[in-house]
Amino acid sequence: MHIYKLGNIADKKAALKALGVENGGVGIMAKKMELLYFFIKDLKTPAANILKQDALSIGAELAVPGGVILCEKPMYDCILIGTKKHMELLSRKELAQPFGLKTVATELKKFLSVKTYPTQIMGVLNANDDSFFEGSRFVAEDAIVQIEKMINDGAHIIDIGAVSSRPGADVVSEAEELDRMKIVCDIIKEQKLYEKATFSIDSYTPLVVEYALRSGFTLINDITGANDEAIIELAVKYDAKLCIMHMQGTPQTMQKNPTYDDVMVEVSEFFEERIEKCETLGLSRENIILDVGIGFGKTLEHNLTLIKNMAHFKLFGCEVLVGASRKSMIDKIISTPTEERLPGTLAIHLKAVENGASIVRCHDVKEHVQALAVLKALA
Repeated sequence: MHIYKLGNIADKKAALKALGVENGGVGIMAKKMELLYFFIKDLKTPAANILKQDALSIGAELAVPGGVILCEKPMYDCILIGTKKHMELLSRKELAQPFGLKTVATELKKFLSVKTYPTQIMGVLNANDDSFFEGSRFVAEDAIVQIEKMINDGAHIIDIGAVSSRPGADVVSEAEELDRMKIVCDIIKEQKLYEKATFSIDSYTPLVVEYALRSGFTLINDITGANDEAIIELAVKYDAKLCIMHMQGTPQTMQKNPTYDDVMVEVSEFFEERIEKCETLGLSRENIILDVGIGFGKTLEHNLTLIKNMAHFKLFGCEVLVGASRKSMIDKIISTPTEERLPGTLAIHLKAVENGASIVRCHDVKEHVQALAVLKALA
């Protein structure tokens, strides 16, 4: 006899079936194979004591500070620990409990029913000469050559913008932005390149966005997070998808001492509010993509927290995008110039995909295709 410790099993049902487990047991056992952790912020003390006992009664656990049992404070932060099966039981059990535990039950149900989307690669192309990574800058006919290359390399989506959003970037007029984008849009439309890949317009200017949508683009990448209702209305009018990104401040101010009481809570509340706004204006949740905005008004610690906990944002039922390609957070971890940050980019993006991201926005398409194929084989 031999015994060895198994690593993470991505497809638990497939592993059990390969072992020969009977069909009736596969679903039951799969739910017991994954340990889940939920951070609960500001849980009322009576609720914490009830949830602690209910968790223990089924073999789960609630980690709480020492003062909870004595009710020293009115609220506490806690960590709920258990298998998927435990969470299903608690999501039903807590519906009958007071002190806000019904809300806990409802939130658990959301997490347990999240959708899974196929992983897609979004190639980045900048139709301007001042983006932070020189290798992404292309204009006119050169841009079309690069688009064809990214499609051949395996990009599912091509994201094109004409205004830099790097920290401290210059403000560009609407007319100049349109002038930069127009020739690229015209060639895409003329050559019907939109039949080969999805095209995304990286803009929050209605005039530019509508021109792109008329040219065959079907995705709007809005770094202002649907701040302008006109952008949402355009998405509805042209049946396009809308990527809502979180940003604290503007590109000119966002990295001047960004602060949060809790970055996970604040970004989540932002998405909740913007999704509601979109749905009110007629844009369905299925046409919304969420981007936590790595590097947009965040410190290194904020960025790391968002990547480590990216699975949380799947609860909204939307696709989740990650875009950390060659960004300065890599330089803050290990001093590295922009042109040498591909290894760090791949590490971040692979971890983000493991944690729930389904769209990877990157400059290096071919390398990401290879890395994600290997990651899939290792799952």
